[in-house]
Amino acid sequence: MAGKIDARLKELGIVLPTASKPVANYVPVVIAGNLAFVSGQVSIVPGGAATKGKVGAEVDVPTAVASARVCALNIIAQMAAALDGDLDRVVRVVKLTGFVNAVPEFEQQPIVINGASDLMVEIFGDAGRHARAAVGSGSLPLNVSVEVDAIFQIA
Repeated sequence: MAGKIDARLKELGIVLPTASKPVANYVPVVIAGNLAFVSGQVSIVPGGAATKGKVGAEVDVPTAVASARVCALNIIAQMAAALDGDLDRVVRVVKLTGFVNAVPEFEQQPIVINGASDLMVEIFGDAGRHARAAVGSGSLPLNVSVEVDAIFQIA
């Protein structure tokens, strides 16, 4: 039987991507006690395409917001894999940290990372409300525009 979060994903018309494999010497999720730490996820979609380039130059804000949402979907996919598909074990989204590959004068990092934050609340409701940092970055791996990592409390 599908759980509450699976039903919510279906209601929203969201199909989670397959959790990606690490591209370097790290693991996608570390569970320590009742906390799950999800490694930074980038805006790669099935088939490998990603939004690349600097926000404020090659990438506009709406595209960057959509990229942050893809990062959040990838985070949730990693959590689903780590929890053997049981996203109802998520008690709370504790914190997101979002990195925006942007030109130095760019000031809208919080707006960009709202793409990830809004999705967490859409899916997890009040348990999706979280602490957050939205940070400008001079570059990101693979020249992606956005990367987001997360901490979850789990049962």
